Amino acid sequence: VNVPIAIVVVIAAARTIPSVRAVGRPVIDYLGIALVTVGASALILATSWGGNEYAWGSPVIIALFAGGVVALALFCLVEFRAKEPMLPMRLFRNPVFTVCSILSFVVGFAMLGAMTFLPTYLQYVDGDSATLSGVRTLPMVVGLLVASVFSGNVVSKTGRYRIFPIVGSLVMAVGLYLLSRMGPDSGVWLESLYMLVLGVGIGLSMQVLTIAVQNTVDYSDLGTATSGVTFFRTLGSSFGTAVFGTIYANALKPNLTDGIAAAARAGGDPAVLAKAAQSPQGLHRLPAAQSAPLAQAYADTLHTVFLWTVPVAVLGLVVALFLKEVKLRDTARVGSTDMGEGFAQPSAGDSARLLEFSVAKILRGAGPDTARRIVAESDTRLDMAGAWAVMQVELFTRMVGHAGLGLIATRHRVPPEVLVPVFDRMIEEGYLTGDGRLFTHTAAGSREAAAIGVAWARWLNERLAEHGSRPDDRQLRAAVDVIAKRLLAEDLTQELSPEKPRVGAAL
Repeated sequence: VNVPIAIVVVIAAARTIPSVRAVGRPVIDYLGIALVTVGASALILATSWGGNEYAWGSPVIIALFAGGVVALALFCLVEFRAKEPMLPMRLFRNPVFTVCSILSFVVGFAMLGAMTFLPTYLQYVDGDSATLSGVRTLPMVVGLLVASVFSGNVVSKTGRYRIFPIVGSLVMAVGLYLLSRMGPDSGVWLESLYMLVLGVGIGLSMQVLTIAVQNTVDYSDLGTATSGVTFFRTLGSSFGTAVFGTIYANALKPNLTDGIAAAARAGGDPAVLAKAAQSPQGLHRLPAAQSAPLAQAYADTLHTVFLWTVPVAVLGLVVALFLKEVKLRDTARVGSTDMGEGFAQPSAGDSARLLEFSVAKILRGAGPDTARRIVAESDTRLDMAGAWAVMQVELFTRMVGHAGLGLIATRHRVPPEVLVPVFDRMIEEGYLTGDGRLFTHTAAGSREAAAIGVAWARWLNERLAEHGSRPDDRQLRAAVDVIAKRLLAEDLTQELSPEKPRVGAAL
């Protein structure tokens, strides 16, 4: 099923994803990637093979554990020295990132473990088909989605997120405990309720972790931090599947032996019973008196699996108590309702786009009084009108390479004649030079533009700091330029549109 879909995806990607040439040659952390792959793989194999393929004290398992720990330790050392590390160790100095990474690991551990073995339970214990067992896990999915949407909307409206991982971890622990209480006589509705509780716990925990991380790291680390949290969730899923598989295999053998013995006392042939117990269909084709002990053996085994998951969820609750509440950025509050933030593959977390969004929102709320106050507090000697003209020349020169009267008038939707007096005055006072159509700064004009620019940058940084970050001047100027270019492009498009009524015709 997956291979044909993957082929279609590859073809679609090759045809539709644009080719983007990087400005600089990327530095890929090959050594870090190799070490984390070896370390994680070794530990996953150790937890998967231990007690099954090899004894826990065997040289193979000991070597895998030792090799995994050494590889991950070397990975940490390499990341301190790498020019562009895959997972910068400086991120762990941020307590929010550290807590959210641990919580993501816990959520992935519990979620994948439960989702992997629930269909097994439904098939072997309740006798459902493979298709029906998948359908019957929908209550957990519904609970997960509803809780995620609810928490996202609450975070968007209130800006508070800390309570959700705490409550979610607690509810998740309760849900896993309830799953460990299920049995052949539980019934569809009660089992669905237990799965719904688990889904609600996972949904409350998972959605806000990415939001919290994106809210507290620097803009330049947004992509790496977002991917880091998702990496830990994926790693937790891998470990959860391996650990639960080991617990399942170790618990099933003695339980199934007892179940076969009990079924044999009810008149069954032990050899036939052992073969029938290997598949849900074979098990439930047996007479009720013989299938019941075998179904109970699987139920007891899966009880053990779910019960061992409860301490993991409790650990998540303890870790969640250390999560700090910080004021959300506007971008984080908007993204909190986006399901993709919590459940999709790692998003790019484009720091430039998020910064542009924040700057645009701040500028949209700034009126003329704000501009007057910033100009008054700057070191400029210009009045408001002169400062506006000088800054228009500064902005358009950066954006398109020249500052023309027509472009400035088009951007502000005013006739060029309205702007002529202030630009003529700036030329007379020695701040601009030009022929009436194109303008450039004199040395004095450049000095005044720099003074006003510093004041604007200081004001913008103060507003951005209120939302959790303070970008450097280069990032800030790039964001402002991108916003200005988009506005100019939209204005020119409207001006040149054939459907736009001409002013002359209207007059």
